Amino acid sequence: MLDVRRLRLLRELARRGTIAAVAEALAFSPSAVSQQLSVLEREAGLPLLERTGRRVRLTPAGENLVRHAEAVLERLEQADADLARARGGLAGALRIGAFPTATRAIVPAALAALARHHPALEPMVSETDPAAVAHALRAGDLDVALVHEYDFVPAPQEPGLAVEPLFAEAMYLAAPAAEAPEPSGGHDQGAALRTHARAPWITATPGTLCHAMTVRACQAAGFTPRVRHQVDEFATVLALVAAGQGVALVPQLGVTGPADPAVRLTRLPVRRRTGLAFRSGAGAHPAVAAFGAALRAAVPPDLVGSRAET
Repeated sequence: MLDVRRLRLLRELARRGTIAAVAEALAFSPSAVSQQLSVLEREAGLPLLERTGRRVRLTPAGENLVRHAEAVLERLEQADADLARARGGLAGALRIGAFPTATRAIVPAALAALARHHPALEPMVSETDPAAVAHALRAGDLDVALVHEYDFVPAPQEPGLAVEPLFAEAMYLAAPAAEAPEPSGGHDQGAALRTHARAPWITATPGTLCHAMTVRACQAAGFTPRVRHQVDEFATVLALVAAGQGVALVPQLGVTGPADPAVRLTRLPVRRRTGLAFRSGAGAHPAVAAFGAALRAAVPPDLVGSRAET
């Protein structure tokens, strides 16, 4: 009989590519991972792995077993959801990942609603960049997470995960108000961006979706941005723009508080779309469903109307 824990290791190896990466993600030693995978090969009765330099590649039999593992793990999530419904009442930890703007603008109201309706539930929020969510969910470090994607940076479909759309928001070009205004180009966002082709840019740190979005939007407009500052917090980004330190692209949720007269915001025909991610089969879990309902109720009214665009 195949062991589910070893199947999970094989699935992670298929996604991460090295035994060291699997060990780090799941808090094992590399030797323990190798030993468990060797046992899985003996259980299967044929080779599942072949080494190519430092990486390990799955054999066709290994790839086929991963597909079965995905189905098995999804059914286990469904079984866990059924048991949770049968127990009645929500209690225990719910590990939530969220990116900073959502953590500030939406998550607190959702947590307050959960506390009123499910006082025994213990939500635990960790700020997590969407690029890291898939691994964290599959590793069991998170139960549910808010993720986003941009028009220029669509999120890849992640095996073993499901995503429910929540809302969409507008994107803005933030520039010092003292500079010449962008040309009125209607839906031609390239014209507005090209006005600042020679300006210094403020982006998020490399490796994040927000950084990739800015770079790709500028490249689509015909230039590569000259990055001066790399900052992940949008309030700080806007403060730098107000100080004349560059221009930036900022999502609607990143524009908070009173308007700063030193910053000019130009709305672009680009969207950032936010969804709720969880392991496949876990969508019916009462805690996941309750958090999703609380989030939808907490979405600001000016974003609700754009939900259909997700």
